[in-house]
Amino acid sequence: MSVDTVLTGGTIVTPTETRDSAIAFNDGTIVAIAEAEQLPAADEEVDVSGQLVMPGVVDPHTHIADPFSIDTFETATRAAALGGTTSVLGFAFQAWNPKTGEFDDSHTLREAIDSAKARGSESLIDYGFHGAITCQEEQALESLESVVSDGVPSIKMFTAYDVGLPNGFINQVFERLAELDGVAVLHTEDGSVCDTLTELFQTQKKGDAKHYPDSRPDYAEAMAAENCVRMAQEAGTKYYGIHTSCRKSAEVIDRFREDGSQIRAETCYHYTVLEDSVYEELGNLPMIAPPIRTDDDIEAMFEHLLNGTIDVVSTDHCAYTEASKQVQNWWDSSFGANSLQTGFHVFHEEAVNKRGISYPSLVRMVSTAPAQIFGMPQKGTLEVGTDADVVVFDPEESWTIDEANNESNADFSLYDGWELTGRVKQTYVRGKRLVEDSEVVGDTGYGQFLERECPDWSA
Repeated sequence: MSVDTVLTGGTIVTPTETRDSAIAFNDGTIVAIAEAEQLPAADEEVDVSGQLVMPGVVDPHTHIADPFSIDTFETATRAAALGGTTSVLGFAFQAWNPKTGEFDDSHTLREAIDSAKARGSESLIDYGFHGAITCQEEQALESLESVVSDGVPSIKMFTAYDVGLPNGFINQVFERLAELDGVAVLHTEDGSVCDTLTELFQTQKKGDAKHYPDSRPDYAEAMAAENCVRMAQEAGTKYYGIHTSCRKSAEVIDRFREDGSQIRAETCYHYTVLEDSVYEELGNLPMIAPPIRTDDDIEAMFEHLLNGTIDVVSTDHCAYTEASKQVQNWWDSSFGANSLQTGFHVFHEEAVNKRGISYPSLVRMVSTAPAQIFGMPQKGTLEVGTDADVVVFDPEESWTIDEANNESNADFSLYDGWELTGRVKQTYVRGKRLVEDSEVVGDTGYGQFLERECPDWSA
């Protein structure tokens, strides 16, 4: 017999080890890992000597073709593939009208998911969604059973912004998700605290970006996290806390994780490499919620990644133009920043090159854990029989980030000019090479919708 592709000469990286082996793909699936001479003949044999062969990055927190991003699935997933990402989860927002760009109650949760799936048809890589409940409606609760059974078992809710929900309704959603074995995904900042401080700063004319972090303080994040984690625990539902940014919030999660398996959390690349002086350096460009925090909060993110309180590192990719950012007062700026193309590279520089974190630990944080947490057993792994989603990574290549090379519709990068060592050279999704020599070579629309199962968190 023969197979489609064999990669030889590389170092295989799994969540538990590294070893020098070859890997074979056939019909989009990993069929063997062994010494090259033990593998069958291949239609294509690729020499990847001196490079690492890792599972593709699984990013469970991206904004693509939604209310908070100007990216299409084509532009965002081209950027993602260059960044080593082979699967993304975005959001399908209840009540958002993609034709007008407004929240006008025109779409039920079910309709929002169907609409998002249609937009995803131009994705280069595999994609899925979290449902996002944005208003208190009985209809949303009633639709959860069909939504979960149709491959969208995770539901996002906010405690802040105009789409924030009251605790009583969040609690009802938790109880229903517990019955359905779904996952609750929470943006936790106390909206009342943040809104009141923002109004105060507006009155005081504190429009310079350096004041922004004080308008969304770490304790507001921790307050909301404690409320939501406690409710989820009482309801018995699986809880995933997104974009944990600070020590106080991580300590809340750590305290509640002591009793079992129902709590998971992520931080984002920018909370591990940027500190709050970036607002004086870059103005409104890093306007992100929660804000970029302090050096101590960066240390807390790594402490809790290594002790298991935080499981995942994601992008929270939100594409905007520089013009929408660089306004006079920070509160008039768009919120979010793009990083699908660069985030993994930047995190590798900090985590592996500077802090000495192992490659198996890196793979666990960005590939294996998100796939397991969100019900994607075919992703985030190099196990035989799983999808051949593979990244070939050169740990020695030195290069400089240049925002002019963005594949995203965003026209700036928070990391422009950063000098890094380590670069994605090839990206495969289901055995098809989409990136070759750090250039996109795959076709728009190759990606498939990820119909996910309810995850088992007991392991």
